[in-house]
Amino acid sequence: MKELPSKIKQKLDERKHANAFRVLMDADHLTDFFSNDYLGIAKWSSESHFNMGSTGSRLISGNRKRTEEIEAQLAQFFHQEAGLLFNSGYDANLGLFSSVPQKGDTVIYDELIHASIRDGIRIGLASSFSFKHNDIKDIKDKVDRANGHVYVAVEAIYSMDGDASPLAEIAQICNEKGAFLIVDEAHSGGVFGEKGTGLVSDLKLDDQVFAKVITFGKAYGSHGAIVFGHNELKDYLVNFARSLIYTTALSPHAQERILEVVLKAADMHEERKQLFENIRCFKDLLSRSNVELIQSDSPIQCLLVKGNDDAKKMAERILKSGFAVKAILSPTVPNGKERIRFCLHSYNTENEIKELSKLIHV
Repeated sequence: MKELPSKIKQKLDERKHANAFRVLMDADHLTDFFSNDYLGIAKWSSESHFNMGSTGSRLISGNRKRTEEIEAQLAQFFHQEAGLLFNSGYDANLGLFSSVPQKGDTVIYDELIHASIRDGIRIGLASSFSFKHNDIKDIKDKVDRANGHVYVAVEAIYSMDGDASPLAEIAQICNEKGAFLIVDEAHSGGVFGEKGTGLVSDLKLDDQVFAKVITFGKAYGSHGAIVFGHNELKDYLVNFARSLIYTTALSPHAQERILEVVLKAADMHEERKQLFENIRCFKDLLSRSNVELIQSDSPIQCLLVKGNDDAKKMAERILKSGFAVKAILSPTVPNGKERIRFCLHSYNTENEIKELSKLIHV
């Protein structure tokens, strides 16, 4: 095998020198405080006799009548007119943002928006610029300066901070200005709302949102994603979203599991109640010490530890004690905003949370 080109090797060396080198980790033997499996559904297995392969893309052999039935049932459950399944949340955002905003249009996005949305915007033809995180005044100013059709992109719950978007206020701005609001509900689907339908539905904003994306690899413990909106949006994506058109479709087995876990999560009222009790317990324990916790009422709780070196050292110390946590380093987050990211779950025990908090206080 040939060695890497010198430029590629140099980039790897630079990342190692900055102590920002990423490695894969096996944490099956550790107490889980870092996965997105908020309700424990990933551990749930179901018997299925459906095919494991879909044989082709949706536009060739990968579509079934049952696929469209599942999409219609999910759309009804999430209070939307239509939905289109994608292979992942990344694929959904890539297809949506690269194809819908046109040349002469503008995409305005929160400065902390997920990389999949940034990548979709970059591939597309529209102009774009960010606004200060959750800053209503800055959103208004940026919308007023924008040209063409204006799309405003936010996450319901931000993946690196865990805080919520002020959706009601942003929706009002979009209504007043004629902008199109797109909400990524990756970390709110399954968790927020009476049946886990997410923040948009919980706030009764479904009729004010142009599109919303629900992913199934977080609280739903599966894989794949769906883009919701009007029937014509679905038709448009089928015709122009390259991340749908040019890839093999989700298998029938994966599609059926998506529907199963959404309906299962709808009845997990006690698990959601326990999850938010665990969040309260964690925040209460850490409030008693001199640590800087980013304000969040979601399962994502972040302890700021400035500098890659210190963040990695703390994470390694906690890992050695048997708790799976993750240090989030720059450049993933801004320099000086490095952190330890804790994910709370319904299945974490009070004793586990107490033991973890002791390690943080050391």
